[in-house]
Amino acid sequence: MGNKQVLIDRAEAEFYKTYNRFPVVFDHGEGVYLYDTEGQEYLDFGAGIAVMGLGYNDSEFNEALKTQVDKLLHTSNLFYNEPAIEAGEKLLKASDMDRVFFTNSGTEAIEGALKIAKKYAYNKSEAPLAGKIHDHEIIAMNHSFHGRSLGALSVTGNDHYQEPFKPLLPGIKFADFNDLDSVKALITSKTCAIIMETVQGEGGIYPATEEFLKGVKALCDEHDILLILDEIQCGMGRTGTMFAWQKYGVKPDVMTVAKALGNGVPVGAFLASGKAATAMGPGDHGTTYGGNPFVTAAASKVLDIFEKRNLTDHVKEMGDYLGEKLAELTGQHQMVTGQRGIGLIQGLEFSIPVSSIVSQALLEEKLVLISAGTNVIRFVPPLVIGKKDVDEMIKRLKAVLDQQS
Repeated sequence: MGNKQVLIDRAEAEFYKTYNRFPVVFDHGEGVYLYDTEGQEYLDFGAGIAVMGLGYNDSEFNEALKTQVDKLLHTSNLFYNEPAIEAGEKLLKASDMDRVFFTNSGTEAIEGALKIAKKYAYNKSEAPLAGKIHDHEIIAMNHSFHGRSLGALSVTGNDHYQEPFKPLLPGIKFADFNDLDSVKALITSKTCAIIMETVQGEGGIYPATEEFLKGVKALCDEHDILLILDEIQCGMGRTGTMFAWQKYGVKPDVMTVAKALGNGVPVGAFLASGKAATAMGPGDHGTTYGGNPFVTAAASKVLDIFEKRNLTDHVKEMGDYLGEKLAELTGQHQMVTGQRGIGLIQGLEFSIPVSSIVSQALLEEKLVLISAGTNVIRFVPPLVIGKKDVDEMIKRLKAVLDQQS
């Protein structure tokens, strides 16, 4: 193992400065624990930002990757490959969607979803004199987060992220999440899609209400608008169903997924159903790496493991337990002003910025937590946690909060 400070100094001399990283160099992981280059053990309740659903060093998952490494890593989408076909079948079965396109990331999945919406509207628009029209509009949500590329950033409802990079995509309007009237007020004849996270993550862990999601779906059906649900963080079993929208019985026209789909291997996907499934044709979209045999072998094995181990039921049980323990903690500390979430995507809201709490938990209690905005700590642990892990997390977090009080 290298000296921690030497490694940090090397990184600071090399990396483009877009992150303020914590002074920890992680070396390996086991289960729900991470280990740094100094040999110290950390309890992980961030899962690499909701990525490591199976935790670290899962032997069955690792073996699938090792096997594929020895067979074939990449061929391009000019050809077929068996792992992609198998992963696609399993993902479509889990989601009840009709078509899938594998990407390299969640952000790229969002880009594909936006292109489906624009192409769908383009296909059905025929102005008598001008031919096809292009001034289509998309409704997104305030306080949403969909990614950092220019298209995804355009539908991200946070001006702080957007301001330095304007002008962004035209025709984007922002409604208030869980306020159906605010959505209705923005719909025009130009609206081609409504995009939202089923559970807002970065915006503070806000689940959609059933009334809101069903109301938006009804508006989409009424106006022939595509409903795009971003399940990149809240999908893949994290809420206790394979995808969060399945709790509501509201099936989207387009869905995006990534993060836990690859359990650390960079893979995402956008999926389309019904009228959206045939909107784009050959030449409309592409990717060099997306859907290669290695990443789809990872996704295929993840989907196998989810089904074989019945992880969604486990998440329901652990989510209820985590929620109970967080609620108890809320009642014990005045600075904690709220608690919300579903399954293993939970949030604690504070009356103060949480950056110092997150940092202290990491450095003093060896507890990995991440924030969601300025004053919310989000809990998105590996889906394989047990009650003892929740108890240990609460013990360590309580020690930090007792010092902060």
